Amino acid sequence: MNLPATWRGGRVNTTFPAVRMTIHIHGSESWHHKPLAAEIVHRAHQFGLAGASVFHGAEGFGSSSVVHTGHPMSISDELPLVIIVVDVPERIEAFLPQLVGLIDHGMITLEEVTAIRYAPPAAGQRGR
Repeated sequence: MNLPATWRGGRVNTTFPAVRMTIHIHGSESWHHKPLAAEIVHRAHQFGLAGASVFHGAEGFGSSSVVHTGHPMSISDELPLVIIVVDVPERIEAFLPQLVGLIDHGMITLEEVTAIRYAPPAAGQRGR
């Protein structure tokens, strides 16, 4: 993919090959009395990865084939969570051992992506 070296407003961007790691877990899972998603995000932050986000699902099913829903009449606390982490392939590969033993039920997918990092223009280059 050929992307321009600059973007509107003079903001500089850099494109680079990256890996998007998507972690699928149940929202009720925990690690040492702390939400599992929070533990994963904190480990990614401590490891120095580029970023991580947690998304709450409204409905879903996994290996159990039971559909869990956030409908008010449902008693399920097993709603899906997705954690997305993006960084260069070497950093994601090095981080994977941090997840060993954390995830009892879930799935991790790895996808090659092109990332675009936005940064403000250097001092003296604003408004050009």
